Amino acid sequence: MSASGGTRAIVAALGANLAIAASKFVAFAFSGSSSMLAEGVHSLADSGNQFLLLLGGKKAQREATPQHPFGYGRERYIYAFLVSIVLFSVGGMFAIYEGYEKIKTPHEIEHWYWPVGVLIFAIIAEGFSFRTAIKESNPQRGELSWKEFVRRAKAPELPVVLLEDFGALVGLVLALGGVGLALLTGDGVWDGIGTLCIGILLILIALVLAAETKSLLLGESAGADQVKKIETAIVDGDTVTGIIHMRTLHLGPEELLVAAKIAVQHDDTAAQVASAINAAEARIREAVPIARVIYLEPDIYSESEAAKGPDREATPGGPAPHPADH
Repeated sequence: MSASGGTRAIVAALGANLAIAASKFVAFAFSGSSSMLAEGVHSLADSGNQFLLLLGGKKAQREATPQHPFGYGRERYIYAFLVSIVLFSVGGMFAIYEGYEKIKTPHEIEHWYWPVGVLIFAIIAEGFSFRTAIKESNPQRGELSWKEFVRRAKAPELPVVLLEDFGALVGLVLALGGVGLALLTGDGVWDGIGTLCIGILLILIALVLAAETKSLLLGESAGADQVKKIETAIVDGDTVTGIIHMRTLHLGPEELLVAAKIAVQHDDTAAQVASAINAAEARIREAVPIARVIYLEPDIYSESEAAKGPDREATPGGPAPHPADH
């Protein structure tokens, strides 16, 4: 994985979740708290998710093959999507089931100091993991809000870890509230309600992750800023006089495909056009280094055809609109 910040955030989250999962299961064994059991499974699922993200990053580094000529960059999207499935099924659905059972047949929490102590420890550990994820995300986030960063990021690891850690912290607060109310009232139903809330929270986060990674899997275009840089780099005002239409596609978080039909002068020689295309490709790679695969097709610009609009089937068509940010 080329994004070292993402790797550091994943490793920090993995270490925290493994320690927290062990402590929660111990607390459940001594106290019988369903919130502790649900939180233990949640932390175990999160640990598995971090393993999936690391595995996806490793597999994405494989060289391209004749069967997969554009490489394996999208492996990272696939494994991020698997994370949402694990979070939904193992984390969310299990917590809802456990919460329902506890509400139906409540029992008093024993040895209250175990769940309370573990929850306080878990909040501190998750806070450290969340702080690491925020620190590693800030350079990539720039001036974007956190919501925009999660929606627009092409590398899935940091948004996944951020959402997992945020969900874990909120879940821990819910678990602490459920356990606290159960201890204050002597009614174990509150522990079940806390568990149920944790399950609903996890499912909501899983659905957000699934929606975002689905868009990446389908194939997203370059951001608006990158598109402008590419357009500026292509046109030299001499041989390449304009862009008839252009398409961009992320083959992976750090690999971009650029395909464009460019306008050239009708009296240019083949040698001049070939030289201009090579120069344009060099300018594109300098302006947007992740543009690794570039296909430029020369054509004679026609005002009458351009007037038909940005039809990808038109030859030549009008200029394509800038992609809307995901």
